[in-house]
Amino acid sequence: MMKDISRNLLVKSFVLSLASLVALAGAVCASAQNTVDSVLRPPKGAQVAIVIFEDLECPMCARMSPLVEQASKTYKIPVVRHDFPLPMHPWSHQAAIMARYFDTHSKALGDEFRDYIFSSQVEINLQNLRTYAEKFAAAHKVDLPFVIDPGGKLASLVDADRDLGKAIKLDHTPTVYIVSSRNPSRPYVEVKDNNQLYSTIDAVMKE
Repeated sequence: MMKDISRNLLVKSFVLSLASLVALAGAVCASAQNTVDSVLRPPKGAQVAIVIFEDLECPMCARMSPLVEQASKTYKIPVVRHDFPLPMHPWSHQAAIMARYFDTHSKALGDEFRDYIFSSQVEINLQNLRTYAEKFAAAHKVDLPFVIDPGGKLASLVDADRDLGKAIKLDHTPTVYIVSSRNPSRPYVEVKDNNQLYSTIDAVMKE
């Protein structure tokens, strides 16, 4: 009987190991398939959208974010936000994880938290970031657990976004694209200057 139990445990261990290898292979393949064309496209149901890769500690991102939101309202087009925390910013990755936590309550709440962090950015540091998150949570009557991401799932989402950016050779924030399904020969255009946001959207929408 002990032999049967040992054999069953060995089989289960093999199956779990095989499943892990299959999952890892799938992740590698998915990563390999992340090209500019696969990432920079409008979400389902939209022909034109704004795609932005941002860092919550980046001053230029703080300036660009309200412009992007206003453009989204003006043109009635969606915004697809991606986390791209830069290694030189000590608290941006943790802030992105916090934003993902508020996303679990609602995407609107997560985006509001991002805007709140941008508006308070100059006063935030690694030591008081948690205090700002607690103030935001209390104002919105949301519980903020002591350990926000115990299993690392939210960090994985942030890292996946960052890896998307790396896959398409991003090296700065904010990086903003106007993406469109209307013109296959030019599916996306990068906005190089804040002042060109509206004119770029106008040009893409005319195509």
